[in-house]
Amino acid sequence: MDINSPELMEYFYDLSVTLTGFSRFHLQGTGQGELYFKTIHEIIGPNILIDLLKLFHEIDEAATKSDDNSIRTNRLRLEILGSEQLGPIARNIIKLWYVATWYELPKDWREMYGTKTQDRTFVPSSTAYPEGLLWPAIGVNPPGAKSPGYASWSDKPSVGLTKSKTSKL
Repeated sequence: MDINSPELMEYFYDLSVTLTGFSRFHLQGTGQGELYFKTIHEIIGPNILIDLLKLFHEIDEAATKSDDNSIRTNRLRLEILGSEQLGPIARNIIKLWYVATWYELPKDWREMYGTKTQDRTFVPSSTAYPEGLLWPAIGVNPPGAKSPGYASWSDKPSVGLTKSKTSKL
């Protein structure tokens, strides 16, 4: 299978839906899917990415055929998140969607499997930050990046400050 196969992008979204808990509609709405796919591909190379996506697709199909979501959950935990090779990548995919940051893979991982380019921690684009899943997950807008909407000042804030015993507000 070629890295440019359209089904790999579909598999990437399917994996991302399962890892993040957000719908495909929401993930596609961020406009970051293709950028994140390209970012991961450039860092780890096509072979490991294809292996990850094909394995998840196999897991997803098995769960769908048996109509048992626990198969997806258990196999995801054991075969992907628990894998020395695939686990760090899957965890980075979660972080990439939520906080719009690719975190450098562990040194041991890089020494064992290598990377195609110099791996470092970075934000893939300036548009990634306001589209991070962190913001809708906690029910707020990204500070300084998106306005909450017209007349939103009249609504009670969904997140408030609380006074702790040690703070002197």
